[in-house]
Amino acid sequence: MSVRVRVEPALLEWAVERAGWSEETAAQRVPKLDEWLAGRTRPTLKQLERFAHLTHAPLGLLFLPEPPEEPVPIPDMRTFGNRAIVRPSVDLLDTIYACQSRQDWYRDYANSHGSPDLEFVGSVNTSSDTREVADEIRQELRFSVSERTAFASWREALRQLIDRIEDVGVLVMVNGVVGADTHRKLKPEEFRGFALADPIAPLIFVNGADTKAAQIFTMVHELCHIWLGESALSDAAMAKKSDKEAELWCNRVAAEVLVPLVEIRSEYGGGATVNELERLARRYRVSTLVVLKRLYDAGFLQWDDYQARYAAERQRVVAAMAGREGESGGSFYNTQPLRLGRRFARAVIADTFEGGTPFRDAYQILGTKKHQTFENLVASIGAA
Repeated sequence: MSVRVRVEPALLEWAVERAGWSEETAAQRVPKLDEWLAGRTRPTLKQLERFAHLTHAPLGLLFLPEPPEEPVPIPDMRTFGNRAIVRPSVDLLDTIYACQSRQDWYRDYANSHGSPDLEFVGSVNTSSDTREVADEIRQELRFSVSERTAFASWREALRQLIDRIEDVGVLVMVNGVVGADTHRKLKPEEFRGFALADPIAPLIFVNGADTKAAQIFTMVHELCHIWLGESALSDAAMAKKSDKEAELWCNRVAAEVLVPLVEIRSEYGGGATVNELERLARRYRVSTLVVLKRLYDAGFLQWDDYQARYAAERQRVVAAMAGREGESGGSFYNTQPLRLGRRFARAVIADTFEGGTPFRDAYQILGTKKHQTFENLVASIGAA
């Protein structure tokens, strides 16, 4: 006879909400859920274990008398407007926890190798002049407008930006799913990226489910948080007036890094048509939404006009993204270095060959189950 266990209905609802399931999804994946919620029957231990697995909820938490509080573990700078702040999804939380774990590993590694603190981390504050800080970041990265014109595509511009940020000592990770689980896709509408500030192991994560152009802005935005020396979870929203000073400051600096006002004022041809927005977006290797924001900043658009144009353009971009859903993300050996960050992966590989990290631990950290997969990843990263 199967052992049935008592679980508070609120805990079942918490797990479903945390997983981001709709009522239809919940009914399909756990047909007996309604009976459990109504108290007509109780789940067996095996059924509850499967439920925990499907919802990515720790089994032990389901035995609590009430749902636990799971706040975002870093300052939440997202702008929700009039919408209620929703419970963070398990996918978001697991992504932050994984990056914090990697940061802890890298910090220990960097300290053991005598790496110095990075001078730019926490070198400014929100009172610092945005144009001066933008110039400093642009020069540090060698990412001026003229240098960007050599990039053939947004993909190449993003790749170059990642490399240049990592070259100054920041860990950069880009992923559109949780770990390597393609069934757990990250939603740009929930978050676009986050920064984990640290004097020796600063880390930037960018939601890879977003467009390449949007990822470029998010990456620079999160780098601005590193310059402030502050961790933050962001949606990098530009069409809303945030009451969060640091978020506004980072938006201004990131926009100035990528599209200097003096440049847009001389380059703008007038008439914010789709063709003109796309022309400017190609020139600066940013999204058309960033271009619209800079046209507003430059005084070419009034606030209400900007809001209306932004909403229409965002709808057009979202529709274009939906048309590309299902496209392949490439091979494991192309995507995994981006998901982990090359700087981080190379450090793990080097420490493993030096004997500091056991191979079995390296396999787990790098997401490789077999030694041959590990060797192939080493070769693809060029760390052998």
